[in-house]
Amino acid sequence: MSRSRAFVASIAIVAALGAAPAAGPGRTAPFVGRWEATVVVNQVEVPFRFDIEPHGGALTGVFFNGDRRIESTGSHVDEGVLTLDFDQYATKLRVSAVADTLTGEYQRAKGAYAFKAVRFVEREAAPEAAVPAIGGVWVVKARSRKGETAWRFIVEQRAADVSATILRVDGDTGTLSGRYRDGRFVLSHFSGVRPLVLDVIPQADGTLTLRENETTELVAAREDAPEAAAFGAPSDPAAHTRMKDPSAPFQFSFPDLDGHLVSSTDARFAGKVILVSVGGSWCPNCHDEAPFLAGLYRRYRAQGLEIVSLSFEEADQLVNPTRLRAFIASYGIEYPVLLAGEPDELAAKVPQADHLDAFPTTFVIGRDGRVREVHAGFPSPGSGEFYTSAVADLTGEVERLLAEPEGIR
Repeated sequence: MSRSRAFVASIAIVAALGAAPAAGPGRTAPFVGRWEATVVVNQVEVPFRFDIEPHGGALTGVFFNGDRRIESTGSHVDEGVLTLDFDQYATKLRVSAVADTLTGEYQRAKGAYAFKAVRFVEREAAPEAAVPAIGGVWVVKARSRKGETAWRFIVEQRAADVSATILRVDGDTGTLSGRYRDGRFVLSHFSGVRPLVLDVIPQADGTLTLRENETTELVAAREDAPEAAAFGAPSDPAAHTRMKDPSAPFQFSFPDLDGHLVSSTDARFAGKVILVSVGGSWCPNCHDEAPFLAGLYRRYRAQGLEIVSLSFEEADQLVNPTRLRAFIASYGIEYPVLLAGEPDELAAKVPQADHLDAFPTTFVIGRDGRVREVHAGFPSPGSGEFYTSAVADLTGEVERLLAEPEGIR
């Protein structure tokens, strides 16, 4: 199937949302509106929805992860070229507008993606009777460096339109969206990160073939099917990482972004319930977790909750953490964020944990300083009930520990 047809399929869910107005003052007007966009990644066109909105005399670019908006942090137009800054990703989108077409590139630290967009046009769905039913939870046969033998494929379907995600122990792919066409569902995702095109092909035996970016093929079976049992169970995020000595207090000591050392022995943490989140501003699943943690902190801080982020960043960000500062601002993070090291130093910098290999991983610490639970990864809202369950489990654990009497550290 051609990528041009993939493009048509992937923007189906956008139709129900309506189009943004295509008006604006002077030189910004050609850019304003809703766009059917693509980036080219490893010679594969990845289609996605992209909006450009006027705000006063400036423009805001908007990526989407399901219903969640990822907005640009700044913009300017210079000699007909619009630059949109996404400081939370340390990226820029630079485009020119000609005859209802945008062309340019999405600039990243590790290279650029070619970008193209045309104005959004609503299209008819295929007749409902011709569309296979794939909604629900599937188990995907997998083999990962984290020891997983199975993942989940979570699908929400409305006739020919589908939204879905692949959920691993460290988090999911973001919300893939698309439509049934020519014997397959063609789904895609790009929210500034996690570019993916997924062909979902129903098979006669009731399984699905999942083809990622025209190369890797996976097999998925309904979670109650015999084939799924043969794949093994998806890893339990609450059992993936363990403490080497559960009786030992959890320890950390790293500088914050202003160079001040913050340690687990500081008075502010004595007798508190603490969440220590291991992550990094480069990590898409950490972007999924951050809004939840920021809200949890605002809700329970006065009752004795503290949250600390141990951020593992690339060497240049450790020297000048501009992306991390934008990450903090983007999610309204008020708890301490510490510069812990580079990603490949994770095991050395957090030596008390065993099988610590997922970004993010969150340690839940009681008032006595001991780790009560460890949660690997974090799903986005695209994971449906698994996202709801992760939020409920962590919130419930915090509430239970806050209800315990204060101990002595």
